[in-house]
Amino acid sequence: MFDHLLIHDRNERTLVGLTDLLLSAGRAVSRRSTRVDQPPARILVLRLERIGDLLMTLPALAELRAAFPAATVDLVVGSWNEPLAGLLNIVDSVQTLDAPWLARGHPNGGYLELVRRARSWRADRYDLALNFEGDIRSNLLVALSGAPRRAGFGIKGGAAFLTERGSYDRGAHVAVNAGRLVDTVLARPSTSVAPGDQPILDPSESARRVADELLEHAREPLIGVHASGGRAIKQWDPARFADAARQLVAARGGTVVLTGSREDRAIVDEVKSHITGDTPVIDLTGATDLMALAAVLERLSLFITGDTGPMHLAAAVGTPIVAIFGPSDPVNYGPWMTPTRARVVRVDIWCSPCNQIRRPPTRCVGHMPDCLVGVNVEAVVAAANGLLDARR
Repeated sequence: MFDHLLIHDRNERTLVGLTDLLLSAGRAVSRRSTRVDQPPARILVLRLERIGDLLMTLPALAELRAAFPAATVDLVVGSWNEPLAGLLNIVDSVQTLDAPWLARGHPNGGYLELVRRARSWRADRYDLALNFEGDIRSNLLVALSGAPRRAGFGIKGGAAFLTERGSYDRGAHVAVNAGRLVDTVLARPSTSVAPGDQPILDPSESARRVADELLEHAREPLIGVHASGGRAIKQWDPARFADAARQLVAARGGTVVLTGSREDRAIVDEVKSHITGDTPVIDLTGATDLMALAAVLERLSLFITGDTGPMHLAAAVGTPIVAIFGPSDPVNYGPWMTPTRARVVRVDIWCSPCNQIRRPPTRCVGHMPDCLVGVNVEAVVAAANGLLDARR
């Protein structure tokens, strides 16, 4: 029942589906389109999820800006994305809002604070509000904004809160579906889009200076390794990351550049403990903010990582990537780059990709899941060598 909703948990899916039926039956919010002849003067955009989600939406945001060059576009993101959003010249202002279902740790406020903030948007008299997430709760926030036109997805409920619902393709990349939502707003047919060859994010000159200082004594090629998967369900063996990096430097020379946040220290230390011999290593764990990290990634010859926010950041600045995928589907979440600059390494087993990241199956909790166990070092090294050869 309610199989149109992209919610894995059956009980949650049923609850959201029943709520949708009640909203539709009671006509709590009109779903009638309120298109007007004049283009919107003020636009509110919600992209509340993690780093990668925002980065994968940048092409669609660029399309929105190109369509409405005179409009004021205000972007609302989680506080973790504020520095990144501040780099964007395609929006006029950035606001932060930490949704409890997306924030890790203990976000300030709660649902009542979300409602208060959403109602405060009424004072700005937005003509159009877009929600790229598609969750029933964030669709409600869009409705509370008071915007007469409200566009989004109904994939996780709340379609009754919208006046314009985008067509979501489960077999398409996040960037493609984001573009489809903009196409819906513009009332134009959706077209097949592909990533371009040019970077979509430009680090600041100050960030580049920081990167130059951090990598001053490194010799090329620079082999970046981001070993932390962010979540246990996406964690490849740190010893395998180390082995892959060691083999590449042994064959080609160069330097291993380790990245990660302060919270990743234990994983990075494990990687370092397995890099033996005289392999040059630069450990940048906890040493960069998001902007400096983007500039560091821009300098790398190659970046080896799992399905992580830094993977999408590397793609945004144009760095060649070897991406190790397990439970998440690269068709939906892979690096938004041309195939000549990104290689996905994964294995096919009966249950993968399940895309059950926030609530992984019980059989995969407490150990590395089988879909990552099957990814061997040889496959990662071969993919890396292929990219390095193509770049040279």
